[in-house]
Amino acid sequence: MVDGLSRVAVTDEAAGLLRTLTAQHGRLMFHQSGGCCDGSSPMCYPVGMFLTGSGDVLLGAVDAGLDDPIEVYMSQSQFEYWKYTHLTIDVVPGRGAGFSVEGPTGKRFLIRSRMLTEEELQHFGLTRAS
Repeated sequence: MVDGLSRVAVTDEAAGLLRTLTAQHGRLMFHQSGGCCDGSSPMCYPVGMFLTGSGDVLLGAVDAGLDDPIEVYMSQSQFEYWKYTHLTIDVVPGRGAGFSVEGPTGKRFLIRSRMLTEEELQHFGLTRAS
């Protein structure tokens, strides 16, 4: 969700890289990796190159200043551990994940997290309203 309360956001620097990558690769999406080869990184793919399924949760979409918001997914099993957190996609110098489109840029996406506020917890149905 781009307007109002959302589980995901993007920093200005990450949004700038996303605009550059979109110009090169077309529309993009994220899937928060659960580990394995690339650790626990937000993996960025051209839409259609990574297929989500019934075991994935759409966390929301981030506004990177493009025509279309960029959707962010996570596996259901991983979401159970992260459902009380807000995730912000940022970018830092370094080698990107092997399958993620930022790999050759000398930068890599990473997740910064914080606990959801009481208002957010209520909005997402994770606590009882008083």
